[in-house]
Amino acid sequence: MTQQKKYRRITVKIGSNVLTRPDGTLDVTRMSAIVDQVALLRQQGVEVILVSSGAVAAGRSLMRRQGVENLDAVSERMLFSAVGQVRLINRYYDFFSDRGLTCGQVLTTKESFATRDHYLNQRHCMNTMLAHGVVPIVNENDTISVTELMFTDNDELSGLIATMMESQALVILSNIDGVYDGNPALAESKVITDIVGSQSLDASSFIQKQKSSFGRGGMSTKYHIAQKVADEGCDVIIANGKRESILLDVTSGSREVPFTLFHAAEHPASGMKKWIAHSEGFAKGEIHVNEGAYEALTAATATSVLPVGVTRIDGDFEKDDIVRIVAPDGEAFAYGRVSCSAEKARSVMGHKGKRPLVHYDYLYIE
Repeated sequence: MTQQKKYRRITVKIGSNVLTRPDGTLDVTRMSAIVDQVALLRQQGVEVILVSSGAVAAGRSLMRRQGVENLDAVSERMLFSAVGQVRLINRYYDFFSDRGLTCGQVLTTKESFATRDHYLNQRHCMNTMLAHGVVPIVNENDTISVTELMFTDNDELSGLIATMMESQALVILSNIDGVYDGNPALAESKVITDIVGSQSLDASSFIQKQKSSFGRGGMSTKYHIAQKVADEGCDVIIANGKRESILLDVTSGSREVPFTLFHAAEHPASGMKKWIAHSEGFAKGEIHVNEGAYEALTAATATSVLPVGVTRIDGDFEKDDIVRIVAPDGEAFAYGRVSCSAEKARSVMGHKGKRPLVHYDYLYIE
């Protein structure tokens, strides 16, 4: 397949292994080259949002040279990110200024996506930045994030940002050329160039489980995020950020360099459903359904979660909270914004003729 689309807005996630040298210091030459490409894309009328890793790695290299060691994992991450984020954004600011552009920092946390209002406030902020020619540079605020409230990695964050900002493409830059059909270290392994929509592939046989040297994620996470974002109507490209002019090549449709393209679904979800699709980590409770309800919900026709098909309510939630919808086998298969409290849901559970607990318009089925 050949990519022929003209993108108006893209989100670019830059991994730690792209922005850092083996010793953990910032690779300022690579940063400058990426900023060059962003500037050229801007001249072509493409809006670019950067989701940039590298802060923790940059802070680590500096603080360890100063003799800081033997901290617990949480304290270490907070310290390194606080120091490293300053170094990272200052570099970006200087590079963009040299090219006549202004960048702005957006630090966020997982909790900032937990409510619809916070979600929309972030979107408004970044839309205002783009409207005034400012390049948003997004990163997780590791100085206040703790383990249970952290994103899996910046791949997860970039997927949220891409869908929230209605980007036509998410470009994930790593230190590998894309998704391989085997171990990338083996000569016979090849890059899978195209994955169409929700095309079913048994990824377990060829996705590598190892995480990157400085980042928290791996190809398994990238693959999962890419499939979800593509299903929501956004092309996803996984490419090697250390290749020269990689951003220009993958956004122009060139196939002279290898990369994997997850093709966007033709009928994307609504903005509300996109938010819900990425809200699994914010679920306040569970609604368990019987086999009949499960079959109806997973059929092709639009169906709401009705009280008559509910067998159990777990957790303590309020109206408009996000809840998991759980199949008879105990696996969560959907998420939705609930229309009433847990107490009310329990009172109507199993009854016919009652209003939906989760309306289809506020339901995302995986």
